[in-house]
Amino acid sequence: MAVRLIALDIDGTLLDSRWKLPGENRAAIAEATRRGIEVALVTGRRYDFALPIAREVDSPLTMIVSNGALVRTLDGETHVRHLLLRDTALRILQVTKPWREGAGVVFDRPRENQVMLEFLETDDPIRQAYYSRNKEFLGCARPLESCLTQDPLQVMLSGKVQPMREAEASLRAVPFAAEFGLAVTVYESRDFAMIDVIHPDCSKGTALAEWAALRGYAREEVMAIGDNHNDLEMLSFAGIPVVMGNGVPELKNFGWHETSTNDEHGVAVAIEQFALRKAASCA
Repeated sequence: MAVRLIALDIDGTLLDSRWKLPGENRAAIAEATRRGIEVALVTGRRYDFALPIAREVDSPLTMIVSNGALVRTLDGETHVRHLLLRDTALRILQVTKPWREGAGVVFDRPRENQVMLEFLETDDPIRQAYYSRNKEFLGCARPLESCLTQDPLQVMLSGKVQPMREAEASLRAVPFAAEFGLAVTVYESRDFAMIDVIHPDCSKGTALAEWAALRGYAREEVMAIGDNHNDLEMLSFAGIPVVMGNGVPELKNFGWHETSTNDEHGVAVAIEQFALRKAASCA
């Protein structure tokens, strides 16, 4: 079957290792949309943090953001939204106090106080870069629990890989683990990891499946490209799953298609091979 929907992760996939958009990727997306193929950015980023990338792509796009908690079009219309219960978020913050320095709570708000933090200063260069790029969306709450006046999109944790593995293990062991889902992203080379705690029915995969159903696309008509752990469900759903050459080893164990790295415009290579030409299904 011909591809009707392409789902693209952003970081480590659409963007190269310098977080730049290769011109080849932009051109391939433009050609796909010209042919009537819908393209969706499916990312752990918040909508406003993903929006500059979408505008740089400069093609009609659907935005599946916050690891599937929100589906919104470029014009700001919300189609799907799944919030984390406030009481669950409160218990998560209590369980994860040892990792509070890298904790935040994300809300679906127009601009100010979208991301609430207890600590606005950090020695971590990756977090500091994120704070600098998003300062207009940040707010401070001490203690962080005091910001929970409404249901959030997610609780997020970030830090070095080993502490985040410990935080993940703690979260998976709590008695109320069925009340939330975890989306984990690991960058071993940078010794940095992120954990998004979201609605229990949320993932990139469930959101992609929900959107495909709303749009009337069969699973076999969906192609997905990703590189990290939080792309697993998305790739598992897609009829044509493609792993980046720079993807984590775990994703390469499923026998899925593999493309070039993000520094070799692997997205463009995959779109050309599997969407603009007739693609073989992946067993």
